[in-house]
Amino acid sequence: MSDADPPHKRRVRYKGTHPRAFSEKYKELDPERYAADVEKVMARGATPAGGHRSILVAEVLDILSPKPGEVAIDATLGHGGHSMELLKAIAPGGRLYGLDRDPAEIAKTEARFRLAGYDQSSFVAVHMNFSDISQLCADSYPGGRVGGADMVLADLGVSSMQIDDPDRGFAFKYDGPLDMRMDPSHGQSAAELLSTIREADLRSTLEDYSDEPEARIIARVLTQRRGTVRTTRELRDAVQYALEGRVESDDIVKKSVRRTFQALRIAVNGELAALDALLAALPECLKPGGRVVILCFHSGEELRVRRSFQEGLESGVYSAVSEEGLRAGPEERYSNPRSSSARLWWARKSSDAGMAVQGRSFTT
Repeated sequence: MSDADPPHKRRVRYKGTHPRAFSEKYKELDPERYAADVEKVMARGATPAGGHRSILVAEVLDILSPKPGEVAIDATLGHGGHSMELLKAIAPGGRLYGLDRDPAEIAKTEARFRLAGYDQSSFVAVHMNFSDISQLCADSYPGGRVGGADMVLADLGVSSMQIDDPDRGFAFKYDGPLDMRMDPSHGQSAAELLSTIREADLRSTLEDYSDEPEARIIARVLTQRRGTVRTTRELRDAVQYALEGRVESDDIVKKSVRRTFQALRIAVNGELAALDALLAALPECLKPGGRVVILCFHSGEELRVRRSFQEGLESGVYSAVSEEGLRAGPEERYSNPRSSSARLWWARKSSDAGMAVQGRSFTT
């Protein structure tokens, strides 16, 4: 071997017959090379490590009804599953703008789309929080004015790539730094938030963002451990300690742990404020007759979306809105358990709504 040849690198070794740690799942993390293995993972109702399974794809396409030559905005690009199907439907001549606040994931998705043959004329990746979507539709947008969109999609769920990677700190399955930021280069981490937040504010966060029934005692314990909860395991252990002897089963404890993680993630990323901004901007971003679909995953999101759409309907901005959230069917919930909590809400802008949105915003 010459000096110019790179040294051979052995694949990651793991104990036992199946890999457990995220970094050891080399086959799932390389789907192009190990497609058959990834299919086996999906067949048993699991999501491959580092991958994502888009939810309610057929229903999204049916409601958005994309046509060749139309303009689409995917406000939450993620792995790009929905966007890829939309791009196929709006070709030829269509253009899709994919927004994402996660710099690592948007770079990966853009690279895949370029390899699939979608150049800048058909697909534009935009590193942006969807709370700033109005900038995309404004004359001052540096990438060229988008103008009105024929359709907007927002999937408010956290992507599987983020949940499964312990370095991101979104879940307690594996131990990792308690971060939870969608964009790790901005804002404070969940650990930093817990080191400064007042007990009363933390209790309100748990109650408002996840309907946690044991918010008072959990907030008390986390405040008492201020500065020592730096990892996902330490947060999980603190919640379990707070509920010791107070609840009936381990399953109830686990649900409280999940709700605590959810509430902190929402607070760290300002998710509900971002949703309010998106809802306020939709009337001006959509063309007359434009369609919008929003996938919600908890009651705080649904309340805002339903109220905004209903206000828009009553004012004449929207000509039709969904009366109730659409759920994934039994087969999808079985094959992809993460779809179980999703609810799809939609609205269609009135064909003559141009004057109705002037000077108005529709938020909660």
